[in-house]
Amino acid sequence: MATELDCRGLACPAPVLQTKEHIEQEHPESLIVLVDNEAARQNVSRFLSTQRFAVSVEEKEGQFRIKGTREGRPQAEQPAVSPDASEKKIMVMVATDRMGVGDDELGRKLLFNFLKTLKEMGPQLWRLVFVNNGVKLTIEGAETLPILQDLAAEGVTILVCGTCLDHFKLLEMKQVGETTNMLDIVTAMQLADSVVNL
Repeated sequence: MATELDCRGLACPAPVLQTKEHIEQEHPESLIVLVDNEAARQNVSRFLSTQRFAVSVEEKEGQFRIKGTREGRPQAEQPAVSPDASEKKIMVMVATDRMGVGDDELGRKLLFNFLKTLKEMGPQLWRLVFVNNGVKLTIEGAETLPILQDLAAEGVTILVCGTCLDHFKLLEMKQVGETTNMLDIVTAMQLADSVVNL
């Protein structure tokens, strides 16, 4: 019989952390996680998938029942050292929709140009992480969207904070990247050779 974790009412990343802790301590073959928001549904479902659980979700009146059934052993995270030791992994964390302080219009132009120029990093650009106001750059209608879609197509992993999207009521408008949580972001910071913060 599947264990049931009630994570309703919990803010990110608590539902994922409770799920992770339960899996590490109990090693269940199946479990059910109850959450009450779309960001938590996406984050818990994705986490269970990385742990090799088949995932199914039932939704009723804004409540989600996420069932995970073990299919295999967890996926290993990518090694911290890339095959070419001279190739570093750079993570860029974008916490704003403009660059610098002062003129907001200039700040938006600078950030647009910065993102457009990121491809010059080549394969060293490993992850782009969007939090707080930065998530607005990943949504439908954002001027930066084509740039980010091109970077994603070239293999750059783009992570977008689910709590932030939910806060701004933009979860359904996200057009690029994976909805993520603080556990994923902290793990990415540990694996990166360097982190650039904006």
